[in-house]
Amino acid sequence: MTDVTVLFLDGTFSSTAIGPMEVFRHTGTLWNLLTGTRQAPRFRVTTASADGRAVRCDGEIQIQPTAALADIRNTDLIFIPTTGLSLDDVVERNAAVVPWLRRWHKRGAAIASVCSGVGLVAATGLLDGKRATTHWGLAERFREKYPRVKWMPELMVTEDHGFYCGGGVNASLDLSLYLVERFCGHEVAMQSAKALLIETPRAWQAGFAIVPLKTEHSDDSISSAQDWMHENFRQSFPLEAPARRVGMSLRNFVRRFKQATGDSPLIYLQKLRVAAAKRLLESDHRTMQEISDAVGYQDPAYFRSLFERHTGVSPSAYRRRFGT
Repeated sequence: MTDVTVLFLDGTFSSTAIGPMEVFRHTGTLWNLLTGTRQAPRFRVTTASADGRAVRCDGEIQIQPTAALADIRNTDLIFIPTTGLSLDDVVERNAAVVPWLRRWHKRGAAIASVCSGVGLVAATGLLDGKRATTHWGLAERFREKYPRVKWMPELMVTEDHGFYCGGGVNASLDLSLYLVERFCGHEVAMQSAKALLIETPRAWQAGFAIVPLKTEHSDDSISSAQDWMHENFRQSFPLEAPARRVGMSLRNFVRRFKQATGDSPLIYLQKLRVAAAKRLLESDHRTMQEISDAVGYQDPAYFRSLFERHTGVSPSAYRRRFGT
């Protein structure tokens, strides 16, 4: 049986702690109960706060753990929920958690975290050089604060050398089911999903994001090029065009553009066009060919491929999910 410790943190969204706790508790039992087969619990769940006292969640809810951090004697997996909306003092509010996570990592425990809780793990330094995801709205802030982490906010769930990360609040269930599959196998994970009426884990969260483009930096020439690209992205043009407008060679332009924005000019332009296509798919009833043309792609097949590469879903699936 796998021992899992779910942390209760002050200011957390209670669902990101309670939801995973229930997924782990009912793995191997609820499906079995519903289908009349022998129950075989797979996880032994302990809940813990820093001092063992109840914590106040986001809103008026308080939740009482069964233990303090110092009481934990054995754990194979640690689950960290969102740390709430206040990010500036997250490490200070959870100071005891950081060294505790380092100690358990040395002892071989896997560490999972979701949404803003990923930032608490990043603060330990243990995510340096590893892939990680978080809520798309927090990604740029975390990227600046923890630049050694390989942030991949387009993904709903990431795994890298015993560290598991989930995107937004509802990704806590995606991450929990992913962990069930990782520790117990695919069949058990599917049984848990069916018993709890949870969709099987989603891979991408990019479809939920606003324009994922960095426009705040100190390179005025690149800012000018970005402005021009924002005004002209509907047209077909070579990358030499914005480079010439700011008086740079293509090689120097590409280097400085990526240094300032984090993206190559081509990827930036693709993201810009995909963002525009999202808005059209959400509120417009034009055909795919018309939308493809409107964002600068004459080949609708290429547009569909590019859209899916950046969002994880096809344009038609995106329209069904987010359209009016």
